Amino acid sequence: MQDDRIVELYWKRNEAAIQHTDQKYGHYLMKLSYNILADWEDSKESVNDTYLSAWKSMPPHRPSVLLTYLCKITRQISIDVFRKRNSAKRQASEYALSLSELEDCVSAGNTTEQDVDLHLLAKAIQDYLAELPGETRDVFIGRYFFSDSIRQVAGYYGMSESKAKSMLYRTRIGLKKYLEQEGFFDEK
Repeated sequence: MQDDRIVELYWKRNEAAIQHTDQKYGHYLMKLSYNILADWEDSKESVNDTYLSAWKSMPPHRPSVLLTYLCKITRQISIDVFRKRNSAKRQASEYALSLSELEDCVSAGNTTEQDVDLHLLAKAIQDYLAELPGETRDVFIGRYFFSDSIRQVAGYYGMSESKAKSMLYRTRIGLKKYLEQEGFFDEK
């Protein structure tokens, strides 16, 4: 079923919308959630919560790209579950690994000023990524937004894992320099 028809089902409050969403995107959303949580049961709950959130938000919101909309919801719900579950302990997941790789680029402080600047930081990262070649940008997004493993990202583009690692490293270095130039943290 086409995305616009699925969205229309949500707007009409037809429960078949959730069934069609699950048939079309359930596997993909599970993969995204599992990459963050590394637990199938928590991932299933996160995806179910995604469907509930989509149900509650349509209407009034009408997403232009349904998959992107669902991925944003799934990612946020999964990250929230990850944080709650791991507040006292650390568990290995692709999300935790990708966060550790980005530590040098973006500080993880919790000051009020950083909270206020969060949207500016997101815009700066988006601007930086927009200047990258398509493959480099897609590899970065696959790793750090979708939390895919290095192996998966390399496989998507038919490159070796070492090339993907090198590409990600160079991109992180470039991002750090760009953010320093934009004044997001002091140069050392």
